[in-house]
Amino acid sequence: MADRVVPGPVDAAAVIQEAVSVNTRKIYDSCRDKDCVDDLRVYPTVSSQTYMESAISIRPRSAELLYVALNVEPISFNRGYYTIDCTYFYRVTGEAFPAGQTLLGLAIFDKRVMLFGSEGSAMTFSSDDTLPQVAADDLPVAVVNAVDPIALQMKLVDPDCVPAAELEPRVIPEFISAAFPEPLQLTDAGRRWYTTIGQFSIVRLERDTQLLIPAYDYSLPDKECPGSTPDDPCELFSRIGFPVEEFFPPDSVEENAEYRNLV
Repeated sequence: MADRVVPGPVDAAAVIQEAVSVNTRKIYDSCRDKDCVDDLRVYPTVSSQTYMESAISIRPRSAELLYVALNVEPISFNRGYYTIDCTYFYRVTGEAFPAGQTLLGLAIFDKRVMLFGSEGSAMTFSSDDTLPQVAADDLPVAVVNAVDPIALQMKLVDPDCVPAAELEPRVIPEFISAAFPEPLQLTDAGRRWYTTIGQFSIVRLERDTQLLIPAYDYSLPDKECPGSTPDDPCELFSRIGFPVEEFFPPDSVEENAEYRNLV
């Protein structure tokens, strides 16, 4: 039996079985960023705010990316281009010095990028939709790939040293607030906590499209699921061939053909 083609690099010996038309999302434009965000405001939990008042300094421990909110808007003077507003929500952990208490808080980072997303005016409907859905203005889909940031530095600042513009509170989504064990201190009372983080991310714009691609074979996994032993009564079951046709429908069915038969 010839070796079956598996996902990965394809050599010259591989034989294309057919050309397949698929519906997928095509990436029209993308960019990568290496952001060093300096003096990012951290909203501490209530108990962390209490520890901050008596601390001399704060040491960085970690920062965890909780969520990225995305908003796509077309650019009127540049057809096919869009602005992508990204709002990163972080759970930041620090250590108060010299007492050593763990401080927990929320940091928010806003950034805007501009990418090409092409144009379209088609409305999309699907039988899977329970309610009628239409893509508003047929905007492209923004996607962000990101890893947890690196907590580079943290500091405490007295309230009289904070510019007035930074005293405006942020609107925090409920599911973000629920990621913390206690309420966040969002009012401007007491000392401020700031952090510097390094963030790696990739931003891209995608659209639904139909592509014609070469197909080699169905992608059937080679690895069997473990769990049976030779003494197990299910050994007989392990001898039964995998019903490929049950998972992958045939391209065509001849009249009276019993394609479900595993002979």
